Amino acid sequence: MLGATSDIARAVALRYAAAGWRLQLAARDDAALARECRDLTLRHGRPVESYLLDVVDPASVSALLARLTRLPDVVVCAIGRLGDQRQSETDGAELALTVAANYVGPAQVLGALAEQFVARGSGTLVAISSVAGERGRAANYSYGSAKAGLTAWLSGLRNRLALAGSPVRVVTVILGYAQTPMTEGMDLPGWLVSSPEAVAGRVVRAVERGQDVIYVSRKWRLIMAIIRLIPERVFKRLRL
Repeated sequence: MLGATSDIARAVALRYAAAGWRLQLAARDDAALARECRDLTLRHGRPVESYLLDVVDPASVSALLARLTRLPDVVVCAIGRLGDQRQSETDGAELALTVAANYVGPAQVLGALAEQFVARGSGTLVAISSVAGERGRAANYSYGSAKAGLTAWLSGLRNRLALAGSPVRVVTVILGYAQTPMTEGMDLPGWLVSSPEAVAGRVVRAVERGQDVIYVSRKWRLIMAIIRLIPERVFKRLRL
């Protein structure tokens, strides 16, 4: 579990732990990671392995890969950073951090794990992307462009593995609004907001069913289909 201290990752981990899976958690906050491991162990009586990971630091990614004691069967990447759109418009460091956290870092670690899965001959990679990556909006286009990059990267990896006849699977989870610290304080329509538990359920089912790309909410599939059809001359004048 990458980004294991996020609300969504925690919900996914609880589902897998309840089903009897052995868990490996990776996150950048050592104290929060330790709490998650203790909680899961107390709840389910099974040891949980933990690894420090700062996905924007290539050295940290390399260290994680070197320290893994066993190669997991399923990897779920729930790493994301909304960032500050206004700041990223003039601050290259803020823009670079947003892109690294949402695209470059996850792609680096997932790509390395994919190669190990291919060598073993099995495994599933799951990454949470966003509807924000399907069309750039003034409100969050730095974040959206990074998620667009991740979605395209996952599609390309899935295509490459399929053409090579590899059994390794790649699952893209397209998420809309969710009840997480990232959306805290936003004035959002409740009918479009998913709970971490609902997201976790969709992730686990997608892995079980062998799906390639899922929208956490079917409402968002329809909404984004409509948004993609809006002509650019109209779209550029909309506040979405």
